[in-house]
Amino acid sequence: MNWTPFNSADAFYKSVPGAVETDLPFRLRLILPRAFGASGAHLLLQKDGETAVDHPMYWAGMYGDEQEIWDIELSVPEKGLYFYHFDYDSSWGRGSVFHSGDGVGALSGAGVQQSWQLTVYDKNFRTPDWLKGGIIYQIFPDRFYNSGKPKQNVPGDRILRTDIENPPYWKPDETGEVRNNDYFGGDLAGICEKLPYLESLGVTCLYLNPIFEAHSNHRYNTADYEKIDPLLGTEADLRTLCAEAAKHGIRVLLDGVFSHTGSDSRYFNREGRYKTIGAYNSKASPYYPWYTFTEYPDRYKSWWGFETLPEVNEESPAYLDFITGQDGIVRRWLRAGAAGWRLDVADELPDTFLDALVKAAKAEKPDALVLGEVWEDATTKWAYGVRRRYLLGGQLDSVMNYPFAEAVLEFARGGVAEDFQRAVTPILEHYPKPVLDVLMNHIGTHDTERAITRLAGESAKFHDRAWQAERRLSDADYKKGVQLLRLAAVLQYTLPGVPSVYYGDEAGMQGYKDPFNRGYYPWGRENETLLAFYKKLGALRHALPVLRDGEMRFVSAVLGCVAYTRENETGAILVIANRNEHDIVYNLHEKWHFARERLYGSPVTSCVRVGAMDCAVLDAGN
Repeated sequence: MNWTPFNSADAFYKSVPGAVETDLPFRLRLILPRAFGASGAHLLLQKDGETAVDHPMYWAGMYGDEQEIWDIELSVPEKGLYFYHFDYDSSWGRGSVFHSGDGVGALSGAGVQQSWQLTVYDKNFRTPDWLKGGIIYQIFPDRFYNSGKPKQNVPGDRILRTDIENPPYWKPDETGEVRNNDYFGGDLAGICEKLPYLESLGVTCLYLNPIFEAHSNHRYNTADYEKIDPLLGTEADLRTLCAEAAKHGIRVLLDGVFSHTGSDSRYFNREGRYKTIGAYNSKASPYYPWYTFTEYPDRYKSWWGFETLPEVNEESPAYLDFITGQDGIVRRWLRAGAAGWRLDVADELPDTFLDALVKAAKAEKPDALVLGEVWEDATTKWAYGVRRRYLLGGQLDSVMNYPFAEAVLEFARGGVAEDFQRAVTPILEHYPKPVLDVLMNHIGTHDTERAITRLAGESAKFHDRAWQAERRLSDADYKKGVQLLRLAAVLQYTLPGVPSVYYGDEAGMQGYKDPFNRGYYPWGRENETLLAFYKKLGALRHALPVLRDGEMRFVSAVLGCVAYTRENETGAILVIANRNEHDIVYNLHEKWHFARERLYGSPVTSCVRVGAMDCAVLDAGN
């Protein structure tokens, strides 16, 4: 077939790219061969879970000498997830056009039966402008910087490390447990001291892993939502950090762990640490309705079966009010200076809870950011037996963009350009534009291998912690890893959304999964070349306003090379990423002749040379 019946990524076929707003008119065009003798064409549009509705299309003239155009203009009044394909009538009966991959249509006779997805979102949906065009920096608070400020009321069962250049403890103790109770002393005051450094990277948003009192170094087992962990400081320290960060153009995003608490908490109190009467101590406890016991008190629902993490019933009126009420946790810490919340395991939080949380956050601060941890395409996610509506307006502003992360890392490691395009395109097509502009584009977090290790190290699949603990990159692999990380970072910084740097990646830190990805920042031992490159990317990102909200279009994705544009009314850039282990010469469309190359100042004529495992960023100006 040498003609394309439909291509959802092409404005000729679909006048509005990607997701569409409610009530916004848009046009769809279908191309059919004149030889078909088509007497009619139809758009079959189906709202998720409902019956498809047949919308007749109209003959709109010839497309060259051998094809003809059928089109339809429509708008959709109700937000939701929709699916569509096309039918046509001919003397041979009814045929269909379905999705064959990459947004391109194919006749159903080719064995294709996949519909296109149409995400329709609330036309009033807005996301915080302050994050657009910015840079997120994620900090695991215990491991960033120790101010040396004295701490008060630190529990005596914590191991305080002085050998901060060594890895975190990972071996089980005599009872067979890994207690995560060794601390390196990073604190909020230390982060405050390093704000000038963060500003030099171009950072505009700090995402802090949990800071509330909890009895593990990761603090995902909350013990007291109303208290800053004593090793990190006090509420006054948090307020100071938020106020000082604002002077550097930086806002602070907190981690909300609301699907479970710690068993060693004032709410559950299984370990008896607190004077409060926890749910484990008595059914008369005010916290008893928060939890679900199957055999009181020792059998209860827990997060992924971990008895130290009892699950919370988020729809319990008492818990709902505690977290989302007028004086609840969400609003309290926004009042203290935070700019928003990242929600741990957002797909395990029911809609009732999410709706209330978002409402509370936006009531307190209309520009508060609410960002969820969702590992898959967030528009098609199923959880709690329903299709989730995270991104349709009125709920999440953004999500952690794992699909982009995998696309970037897999391309940088393996170089299959076509796979990169296949992974990125669905997110561009499915996510509302307000969400695309504020996606959290990470390539490493506290839950994953360090990016440089993922790119240049052996795979950790099927290997235990003992194996991971012994592995460090060889000098040759580390050098290659640095180069691949530079390539990955260029993609991360120029794709739609907001790059999120996991503390220390810019300094060349390596390590496999938890806890080896959670070492102490190597102050004074950074990879200076890599660090300088990240600073250059930060400056470039702020110098190119097109990266704030520019539309993305693929130019090519073949032979180990990816090229795409970002374009809006402020200008246009062309990004060329060459994963080959040799230089290439990339021939340019006339628009890009003699453009300015922004990474290295490389000469540009009708072509540009792109180095091995490297990138070029061409700026066409206004």
